[in-house]
Amino acid sequence: MRVSFHGQSVVKIKTEKHNILIDPFITGNGTCDLNPDNEKPDVILLTHGHNDHVGDTISIAKRTNCLVVAPNELAVYLGSRGLKTHPMHIGGAHEFDFGRVKLTQAFHGSMFEDEDGNKIYSGMPAGILFYAEGKTIYHAGDTGLFSDLKLIGDMNDIDLAFLPIGDNFTMGPEDALIAADWVKAKKVVPIHYNTFPLIEQDGQAFASKVKTGEGIALEPGSSIDI
Repeated sequence: MRVSFHGQSVVKIKTEKHNILIDPFITGNGTCDLNPDNEKPDVILLTHGHNDHVGDTISIAKRTNCLVVAPNELAVYLGSRGLKTHPMHIGGAHEFDFGRVKLTQAFHGSMFEDEDGNKIYSGMPAGILFYAEGKTIYHAGDTGLFSDLKLIGDMNDIDLAFLPIGDNFTMGPEDALIAADWVKAKKVVPIHYNTFPLIEQDGQAFASKVKTGEGIALEPGSSIDI
């Protein structure tokens, strides 16, 4: 399984048969190396409704007719825009043909602003546990530090975790290091930083301080095989 990082919180997972795209904020993301017109995912997974995470979901999903898996209220809204969606909620899991998805807690907000400036409440934010081919990936989404990260680590043998480090809107590096200890992933990749001046951080410095597992600061477009 090949997993790649593409700036902000954009992650691609390539299994033997499927391509999964998480939080595809591509257009307007100066750190992203992707072209939304070239993306052909089988499924898009969304953590929450903020525009810097939903990103190009609507245009990509309309062009490819891919499935969009998202927290319930966000999925309902995107379904009203003509997308093929599967709604989920925190604590719930579902077995798909591309793998198993479980939503976890994330302490953040969730509101989508459409092209007309309408602000749509999009439910509770989430993290994502993704299971496929005997591997487990944890994408924490946008969140602050919370003690149930210990429970997530205790209940799962996590091969790769993506943790936000940008601070201000999410955990900063110090709290993310605690989260890495609690999650106990074999590999830890920082996300949600350097996209805007307000969340500028040193990803390499964070990765070098990870004690539980191996910290890896991926450049946009770089990948890991797990």
